[in-house]
Amino acid sequence: MNDTPGWASPGSAPSDGPDDERQDGQGAGPQDAAGQGPQWSKEQPPPAQWSAPSGPSGPSDSGQAPPPPPPAPGQGWGGPGPGGPGYGGWGAPPQGGPGGWGQGWGGPPAAAKPGVIPLRPLGIGEILDGAVSTMRTYWRTVLGISLTVAVVTELLVVLLQGFVLSDSTTSALDNPDATPREVLDALGGLFVGTGVVLVVTLLGTIVATALLTTVTSRAVLGKPVTTGEAWRDARPQVFRLLGLTLLLPLITALIVLVGTVPGILVGALGSSDAGIALAVVGGIAAFVVAIWLMIRFSLASPALMLEKQTIRKAMSRSSKLVRGSWWRVFGIQILATIITNVVASIILIPFTFIGAAVSGDGMSSFLDSSGGAGWAYLIVTGLGSVIGSTLTFPITAGVTVLLYIDQRIRREALDLELARAAGLQGYGDTPGATPGS
Repeated sequence: MNDTPGWASPGSAPSDGPDDERQDGQGAGPQDAAGQGPQWSKEQPPPAQWSAPSGPSGPSDSGQAPPPPPPAPGQGWGGPGPGGPGYGGWGAPPQGGPGGWGQGWGGPPAAAKPGVIPLRPLGIGEILDGAVSTMRTYWRTVLGISLTVAVVTELLVVLLQGFVLSDSTTSALDNPDATPREVLDALGGLFVGTGVVLVVTLLGTIVATALLTTVTSRAVLGKPVTTGEAWRDARPQVFRLLGLTLLLPLITALIVLVGTVPGILVGALGSSDAGIALAVVGGIAAFVVAIWLMIRFSLASPALMLEKQTIRKAMSRSSKLVRGSWWRVFGIQILATIITNVVASIILIPFTFIGAAVSGDGMSSFLDSSGGAGWAYLIVTGLGSVIGSTLTFPITAGVTVLLYIDQRIRREALDLELARAAGLQGYGDTPGATPGS
């Protein structure tokens, strides 16, 4: 056998062991004996002395065209290009041709933006800008929904504050000579009135959130939606959204109760100092756990509305999307809350002073905590609350929806589905291409 590589020089001995011991003229094969095999001369030219055949040969000798001449300088490997030596200089293409090495990378192509956000993972500024852009682009629908909900909600609140929570109803709480029966009646009326106000505010928030979630999801695709279309799309999930909105505060209250009950029991058994300390520590721990759970479930509302999920599955979806990004979601939610509260306060504070000034008792009634609020004060401050709620409802709902979409883009490549839903051609059709993700 012969395992010599195919590029071995002619006349070299094979590498098999038995053939290495053969002498010249010994062990020749049958072809050598017959004179038909190759007859190598004992004298071989020294290395590197091979010469090409003499005599000119034209194209007609071999039937093939001669090799092309080397390229001109600046157009190939023959010399430096316009940019000088180095990458992009040697072999640089002519002006107007495709770019070569060393000419810089322009970065990935810009993500498609059919609506208010680009279809890629979003930054904090882009989420806030998307919420404001939704309100600005579709202002008729967005402000119409927010204004209607704010007017109805604030009207009911003003009526409840004027009749149920009036000074005559709660005056027994400030009267040291009031009987226990009068104090209990005043507390009962206060709790009932406050509870009704909270329920009315909660219902208004739920309706606004349901409708604005649908509007924001369409705004991402660049598709306008009317109030009627938003209501038809959101109506099947409104009662589930109500249940979810009531369940989350209930979970928070139960956690705080569990954290403080041991301290209350210890204090009731006689050790007041230890009970107070235990209640404070337990309350702080329960508060931390409650905040952690509220952020973990903060994306359940858009998951319930947009994915048409049940309450349990929506909470599970929110937990999955927030997992690993808790601090980011927490920071964005806190920032959005601060912004909306600042905007609402900036709008409400002037109306509060105006209401105190136009009320019958003037500024003294506003500064005196024992004074009751008149109808003029309630109406003027209610007007400020309507304006503030009209502007803050879209921001709160928009940030939550866009944060939900951003988390799905990061984890589930939702940008491809959104691009196809928006009707973009060639976006994500190529296998392996994930633009915007």
